[in-house]
Amino acid sequence: MSYLYGKRFVGATTSIVLDLRKELYDVPYNEIDWDKARNGCAKEDLYYPHSSLQNVIWDTLKKIGEPVLMHWPGSNLRKKALDIVMKHIKYEDETTQYICIAPLNKVINLFISSYSWVGLLKLFVVYQSYNGSQLWDTTLTVQAIFATGLTEEFSQTIKLAHDYIIHSQIRMDCPGDQSKWYRHISKGGWTHSTADQGWPVSDCTAEALKNEDGSFGAYELTRSYEWLEMLNPSESFGGIMIEYPYVECTSSVIQGLVLFREMYPGHYRRKEIDNCIQNASNYIESIQWDDGSWYGCWAICFTYATWYGVRGLVAAGRTYENSQSIRKACEFLLSKEILPSGGWGESYLSSQDKVYTNLEGNRAHAVNTSWAMLALIDVGQGKRDPACLHRAAKVLINFQLEDGEFPQQDIIGATNHNLMLTYAQFRNIFPIWALGEYYRRVMLAT
Repeated sequence: MSYLYGKRFVGATTSIVLDLRKELYDVPYNEIDWDKARNGCAKEDLYYPHSSLQNVIWDTLKKIGEPVLMHWPGSNLRKKALDIVMKHIKYEDETTQYICIAPLNKVINLFISSYSWVGLLKLFVVYQSYNGSQLWDTTLTVQAIFATGLTEEFSQTIKLAHDYIIHSQIRMDCPGDQSKWYRHISKGGWTHSTADQGWPVSDCTAEALKNEDGSFGAYELTRSYEWLEMLNPSESFGGIMIEYPYVECTSSVIQGLVLFREMYPGHYRRKEIDNCIQNASNYIESIQWDDGSWYGCWAICFTYATWYGVRGLVAAGRTYENSQSIRKACEFLLSKEILPSGGWGESYLSSQDKVYTNLEGNRAHAVNTSWAMLALIDVGQGKRDPACLHRAAKVLINFQLEDGEFPQQDIIGATNHNLMLTYAQFRNIFPIWALGEYYRRVMLAT
């Protein structure tokens, strides 16, 4: 987008463009005050309003910076900047097999390459926020099957999934000087979707993405300062200016390293692995909210992140008996159970407002219920007082449809605080996982 703005690209005024102008604007196009419109945003979309500081900066750049950059010698500086941007666009295309990190920048990159309004409009009709979640769904599905104890019955499925995971591993780093392109090592990691996409995420990658405080972001290290969020220009999203650390990613890395340590106890980097696990678990404890929850950045919301927080701490050796963080997390989840029927149901408003909010009508949600069950089972709730787990299991069983699937309920994925995502397979993966753990670790144990 910066490239298109710097180039001052204007497409041909076709009949489609004229129709769109009539449809999109409530005043005639030639009467729009663009200086005023620049800060206009529908109240329904205004999640992160511009600060007064931002308005001063943007107005200064418009009134002083733009005239300088539009004429020599400032225009030479802009030309150099545009050349650098184009090199980054081409590098992104070439290192991701022209998939790019997400469809949104893929659309813009493609448009820059073709300068075709028609192609751009066609691509914007329907697009995903990612090129899929194939690897993510596969790994979660395998864990769900193992939780049921039905591995022999589904051995062929597990074998196929194993083969897919193996072949989805990234086998080489990006070419050239990675620091020049703001990339980290990727060899040995996994993406959220397919190997061709090329951007490994820390949920499946380890030490290379660790921050100094022991935490992990999704794609890269936290390179800059949180105060940059004050300059967030998006208006509709939060937490976008830098790569932030996440409880979900940090927890996943702990779990992965603990399993690796169990399989290779004599590994030559054992001390580094131990330190990483310790520092990461300390970080998770340090960001726990006072009510015992964690805020989720990749799904909705407090139930999701609290499950991850608990999983990471349990993997690192914390228990209900020796960890105040675990006890507080249990108290939080138990306090949010929907009584008397049981289960949990959390609204997307939790992500937006950063306050736990039940679904309208205090309805249970199969996926939220599953996350809460899995967390409580992991910390021994079945031994202390399994009543909430019995109620939750009944809720999940009653949710199941005649064909064995579970219903698609309210949206369950989230990112950037205000962007909701659909993970279509979560509705089946997590209820199966939770019921499997419940059967093996609660019912059979009692």
